[in-house]
Amino acid sequence: MHADAVERVAERARQLADGYQPPSFSHVPDPDAAIFLCAIDHRTGYRGRYLVGGKGPFEGSALLWAVGLQAARRQRGLLTAARLSDVTPKRVAELFRIGGETVADPDRRAALWRDLAAGLEGDHGGEAEALLAAAAGHLGGTGGLLGLLGYEAYADPLSKKSFLFAKICVRRGWLEVHDPESWEVCADNVLMRLALRSGLVHPGTGEEVRAATRVAFGQVAGTAGIEPPVLDDLLWELGRDDPDLLGTEGGDLSEPQRDPASAWY
Repeated sequence: MHADAVERVAERARQLADGYQPPSFSHVPDPDAAIFLCAIDHRTGYRGRYLVGGKGPFEGSALLWAVGLQAARRQRGLLTAARLSDVTPKRVAELFRIGGETVADPDRRAALWRDLAAGLEGDHGGEAEALLAAAAGHLGGTGGLLGLLGYEAYADPLSKKSFLFAKICVRRGWLEVHDPESWEVCADNVLMRLALRSGLVHPGTGEEVRAATRVAFGQVAGTAGIEPPVLDDLLWELGRDDPDLLGTEGGDLSEPQRDPASAWY
């Protein structure tokens, strides 16, 4: 990683950020819905694109959220610890069924929901709002939000789900962060591909590239004057279908292969 590459990518990021509006998450009704849907937002397995409630079409993660929130609107209190403490795989499959298919691995998703529900009940009276209050505006540290999300569903190696939950809560006004230095750009496959192709990081093993990407985009965010969560959204949204978004100085490179044993990505 070179300083000139950071400067070059930061300038491109500033150009892209001009007029960019990150997601407001205004469709997410409350912290409980957010914490339970973030908890199962990985490898959805959906193959098609569908309209949900006359909106869309949605696919992948967006489809999971749209279907889940539609179910919650129809059944008040659905996405709460009290209702999900004994949820079954069959019930998960039913909730997320659309167009003749449903979300992948309902067994694992049901187990993650049960574990999260039990943890919230034991630690915070079953309320995501109480968990946010306990964080007292902090992301980092053992008592911060990231540390309090110490449940199996939030154990993904990138903390991508934890940061997503945090972003939603901040933008919905449920959380005010007092330690913004704790924000990180999540080095998922999309961002690793952008970092490699732009020459921001060098090829290596999956963990090497992931670590370098996280550090590099942290420097880009600081140099460009863009908050890390906003940069994270911008790069993922615009770079998902455009691997050359930040340039091609690194060559025709792809992100390291996914770990087939990973249940997350």
